[in-house]
Amino acid sequence: MKQFIDFIPLLLFFIAFKIDPQIVDIGGFQLSIGGIYSATAVLIISSLVVYGTLFIKQRTLEKSQWLTLIACLVFGSLTLAFHSETFLKWKAPVVNWLFALTFIGSHFIGDQLLIKRIMGHALTLPEPVWTRLNIAWIGFFLFCGAANLFVAFTFQSYWVDFKVFGSLGMTLLFLVGQGIYLSRHLHDADTTTPKTED
Repeated sequence: MKQFIDFIPLLLFFIAFKIDPQIVDIGGFQLSIGGIYSATAVLIISSLVVYGTLFIKQRTLEKSQWLTLIACLVFGSLTLAFHSETFLKWKAPVVNWLFALTFIGSHFIGDQLLIKRIMGHALTLPEPVWTRLNIAWIGFFLFCGAANLFVAFTFQSYWVDFKVFGSLGMTLLFLVGQGIYLSRHLHDADTTTPKTED
């Protein structure tokens, strides 16, 4: 469920982007609604609200959530400040590649692979399976970053749709594939792990 919290600001961004651009008068102030720049403002505000609420409720955010929030604030602010959507187009590739680097780094830094730190409390798997799973996540994030970059600068009229639904679709497919892969190895883990009585 946590993975899909990140998609709430993206969905709101998509809705705001799809509204036909128009000027709305609210209390004597004229606001531009619809299009990329108001959608970017919605993305920033909704990210602050979503992650701010999580932080208040949990007293902490995961590192991945901090990275997503900071990237949203940086790339979103640059987009608005320079009135150029190019900055926002780089957000998804950069964030995905930073995630990939983090997973790569866990092969060389620390005593556990990142995927094992994330999922190890819930699953017991043989070490080679953890390694393959970590490598799969590296490949997933590298691919997602490249796909977002390719679509953003090649099919510019579709990049927002892909940013939201393409990313969601790729994540769902990968998680289903991961579930199928793990189901093949859970039995092996059960037979190689001594069980303790409560």
